[in-house]
Amino acid sequence: MSDLIQAVDSPEEIISAAGRLREIARQTEFSPEAVFEVFERWALALDGPGLREVPGVAFLRLWLRRSTLEPILLRELGPDSLKGGWREDGRARLRPFPLGIIGHWPAGNIEIQPMLSMTCALLGGNCCFVRVPSGLVEMTEQIMEKLAEVDRTGELMLRILMVTFDHSRADLHEAMAKSVDGAMIWGGAEAVSEVRALPFPHWARVVVFGPRLSVAAMDAGAWTDPTERSSWCRRIARDVWQFDQQACSSPQTLFLESDGGSDPREFAEDLKRAFEEENLSHPRRHLDPASTSAICLARASWLLEDARNQAWFPASPDWTILLGRGAEMPKPTQWRTLSVLLVDDLMDVISRFDGTVQTLGLGICDAHREEKLARAAGRRGVDRIVKLGSMHAFSSPWDGTDLIRPTVRLVRHVSSQG
Repeated sequence: MSDLIQAVDSPEEIISAAGRLREIARQTEFSPEAVFEVFERWALALDGPGLREVPGVAFLRLWLRRSTLEPILLRELGPDSLKGGWREDGRARLRPFPLGIIGHWPAGNIEIQPMLSMTCALLGGNCCFVRVPSGLVEMTEQIMEKLAEVDRTGELMLRILMVTFDHSRADLHEAMAKSVDGAMIWGGAEAVSEVRALPFPHWARVVVFGPRLSVAAMDAGAWTDPTERSSWCRRIARDVWQFDQQACSSPQTLFLESDGGSDPREFAEDLKRAFEEENLSHPRRHLDPASTSAICLARASWLLEDARNQAWFPASPDWTILLGRGAEMPKPTQWRTLSVLLVDDLMDVISRFDGTVQTLGLGICDAHREEKLARAAGRRGVDRIVKLGSMHAFSSPWDGTDLIRPTVRLVRHVSSQG
């Protein structure tokens, strides 16, 4: 293992490493302008052999661009934040200052998440203490090597500490939690609950991105239009392929609102072609036996459950389309397995949302209808309502929460000279 990710085995190692990081946090400043410059070079460096095929790296390259991140920073912290300056607020001034050290507990199923999480804290001027899940160590090292290459002064790398240790080591999790001033926690319900229960300092600000599901929906005007249907299907395939449906923003089910006469099998055929094209462009590199079994079981169960159900899939487990009826979301299989359900009314689908739906991807022809659906979805706990094809457009707010603002303190200064 390289020096980029340290394997730790004792609380003392974590406390000592965090102490060195805290000195850097206290003694040095790194403006968003400087972060943007390094991030731009990092994005370019990731466009190379061996990394292009990694799930999520194409997304990370787009995310790191200044054109993506600067609007988020300006919206959350204001125009003067680019250079770390003060802004006028009546008779006072306001300026964001970093919390100090932000701890990151990324989920273990998204290859780019350790990097994605820490970018938000770095733009807030913080140092980052990142626990890298064991399954992501190799890939994280490859991506971080590129950052080390383009960080010409090394100032940004000094603000990043990456460690790895077994998830069962409660003593190491506790030592890490005690050492930070804030935290960004990602993952499933059990993992999130365990990390949230750690002994963080009482002043620490904790942001949680827990387990959520996402769905897609189209009205009849969109999915029955033969001139636009292929375009919509390519958008859906793009959303399904990114992150292999492992992300909270991945569509697991697509609901089609019936017009009473059109045949959804025609839509499924177009969707099949879009899936085939996407699979040629972005073939899966690896699939473990357990996931292969889950896909085969999902296919068989779907076809045996109801004689009216239909399915489209190749002989391999590369992708699956399951077509049926109903407003209830089936249990997700993931791994490019999309349930397509015909419903009489999309409002019936949304009325069943219970707060677990994060993103609703829409293809709606009627603007008035979309407004009603968006209002209903917002009331039922949906945090992001976007056009199909952009369900993974990671922007602020995310899960209804700002991304950079929680990692800074807004300091108010009223001059003593007045």
